Order: sequence, then C-alpha cells, then structure tokens
Amino acid sequence: MGNHRAERAPKRRTSATPAPVNGKRRAELPRRSSGRLRSLPSLPLVAGVAVLAISAGGAVTASGADVSALASAGSSVDATGAIGAKAGQALARRGTVTSRDYTREAGEETDPELVALAEKQMAERTAKLDEMRKAAEKQAAKIKENKWVLPLDNYQITAVFGQYGLWANYHTGLDFNGNTGDPIHSVANGTVTFTGYDGAYGNKTVVTLEDGTEIWYCHQTTIYVSVGDQVTGGETIGTVGATGNVTGSHLHVEVRPGGGGPVDPFPEFVAHGVVP
Repeated sequence: MGNHRAERAPKRRTSATPAPVNGKRRAELPRRSSGRLRSLPSLPLVAGVAVLAISAGGAVTASGADVSALASAGSSVDATGAIGAKAGQALARRGTVTSRDYTREAGEETDPELVALAEKQMAERTAKLDEMRKAAEKQAAKIKENKWVLPLDNYQITAVFGQYGLWANYHTGLDFNGNTGDPIHSVANGTVTFTGYDGAYGNKTVVTLEDGTEIWYCHQTTIYVSVGDQVTGGETIGTVGATGNVTGSHLHVEVRPGGGGPVDPFPEFVAHGVVP
C-alpha cells in the first residue's frame, strides 16, 4: 500500500493552450510591424536599383533628386538616403554618355610624329613613282626613236642568213624580193658612210647607226643619198635593182654590229620592234 503512488488526474485542456503536434514545431505567427517600416524597401534592393541606374547612364540621364526618390519611403533611414544621394551625384557628374566613335574629331589624339612619318613616306613614294615614270617615258622615247622600219613596203623573204647554194660560202644577209624601182627605206636613223658599186654586192649604200651598227643595202638600181648625209628611219635612200651577183631584182640587207662581221638580220629586226 505504501508502494503505490497516488495517480494524478489528467489535466484538462483549455482553449488557451493549443494541442501539441507530434514531430513538428509549432509555427510562429509573424510579428506585426509599424506601417512605416513595412513599406520600406530592403537596403540591398535600393542599392541594386541605384547601381543599375548608374550603369545605364549612357541611355538615361538622372539627377540626385530622381534617384533619392527611389528611397523616399525610407527617408528616415540614414543608409538608404546616403545611397540615393551618392547615386544621384554619380549620375550628375557623368551626364549623357555616348560612344567615342561618334564624338571623335578627325585627327584627334593623333601622334604628330606618326603624321610626319606618314607624310615623309608618301612624299618618298611619290618621288619614286615620278622617277620611274620619267625613266619609262625616256625608254619609250628611245625605243620609238630607235625603232626600225621595214626596208620595203611590199616584199617576200626569198633567202635567209646562213643558207648555202647560190653563194660562194653561206648567205650573209636577208633577201627581200621586190620589183626594180621599188623605193628602199632606211631601217633606222643614222649617217651614210658609203655609197657606190661593190663587186658582187652591186650598187650599195651603207648607213651607220648611232651605236656603230652598219646596215648594208645591196643590188640597188639607184642611190639617192651621199656619204655624210643624216637619214631617218623610213626615209627613201634608193631603189630596188639587180646589180652585182644576182639572179633577179631584190634587196639584200646585212647587219654588221660595230662595223664587224655580219649577223643574222632577222632577230635584230625583231629586237627593234619589227618582224620581217
């Protein structure tokens, strides 16, 4: 009997004490705050808005008062007001921002030394091109002046340099077939250094060019020039004939560089701009 504890009567629940929920905490009701603080944006939110406004300064211009309005609900909070003021000052200092590409003037921020160097190089290039142009013009004039012409207006080539057959050794020139009396033209500018009869060559005229090359015109019927005459390319110096050792009327032309032995006239004509 002494070992038995007196059983206590269970406590009666009242409406003031809610029943516990096994395994879960009891949800606490949010505390009410004053209406003034409930409407205040959070400090990070205001700061974020201010930063976005500053970063968008290239498209939007704002003043300190405009940004401060973002925190008007919390004007009594010192930190919020400071952020608005700083953002406004930053925007006021920055003003309207545009790309440098649209505002840079021509020549702005150009190094004078680089400009001087570019102008010097351009002047040197122009001078070099002018020098090359003058050299080309001089060469063209020289080629035109020394360009050979064909000795006959109408002809056929009947014998070439180096042939054997009708001659004592080999043929030493180029034969232009023509009719007796056809005009013979000097192939280039030069001085007449020989006129007269020369055995197998018949009536012959020799014109010496400026570089010493001799041009022989052989088998002529008539000779129109005299020793010492200055002739030009294309000028008539005689007529085609059949004098000397021939089988028919034709003009035999020889080319002798420096007054020496004969060379093939064909490549010499080609080198001077004409093809027989």
